[in-house]
Amino acid sequence: MLLNADFTKRAEVHAGSQDWVPSPMKGVDRRMLDRVGGVGARATSIVRYAPASHFSRHVHGGGEEFLVLDGVFQDEHGDYPAGSYVRNPPTSSHTPGSAAGCTIFVKLWQFDPSDRTEVRVMTTGMSFVPAAGRPGVSALPLFHDAAEEVRLEQWAPAARIAIPVQGGLELLVLAGSFEERGERFVEQSWLRLPPGAAFAGVTGPEGCRVWAKSGHLKAIRLPQ
Repeated sequence: MLLNADFTKRAEVHAGSQDWVPSPMKGVDRRMLDRVGGVGARATSIVRYAPASHFSRHVHGGGEEFLVLDGVFQDEHGDYPAGSYVRNPPTSSHTPGSAAGCTIFVKLWQFDPSDRTEVRVMTTGMSFVPAAGRPGVSALPLFHDAAEEVRLEQWAPAARIAIPVQGGLELLVLAGSFEERGERFVEQSWLRLPPGAAFAGVTGPEGCRVWAKSGHLKAIRLPQ
């Protein structure tokens, strides 16, 4: 399966207005954003777990990165409430599920194969700090290495937001809205820009909170 699989082009999905698509596991549904391949695909998705649903235990051959959007995600390593950011590197394994139900934003098979860094960040109660040289923007760092930077950003109401895109950029709207190129992005809207593009958006009257990843599209890794 190929979905938004040309990483040299801009891609956007307004996932909040899409229907949920059943996954192979009962009670787990998806809204797919990009995908290359079938089983074991390189994929970016929004995934919804019904109450008492779970996946079978599995190994992450290419790593898994996710942000809990609502509810409580669970596995044998702990409970992850809304706002939790997790990186499970290649060779890690777990049995994911949710007793009460949850929704997560998840990226699969997008790690360096040698990466073994586990990350667990519970963002609830953490403070955003003003972003240097970017008026109207506060940020909460989630992860950074030589290849990429991941963060939450809070954008002030009616602010003009510019982001350099030297190594590519992905944004997922978590709350509020922004407009870019005359297109309105609201909760669960996703935008991916290739290296060398430019982002210039204007936030709505309520401001906007986004998950942002940059730098990671310089060298795309696809499942073997």
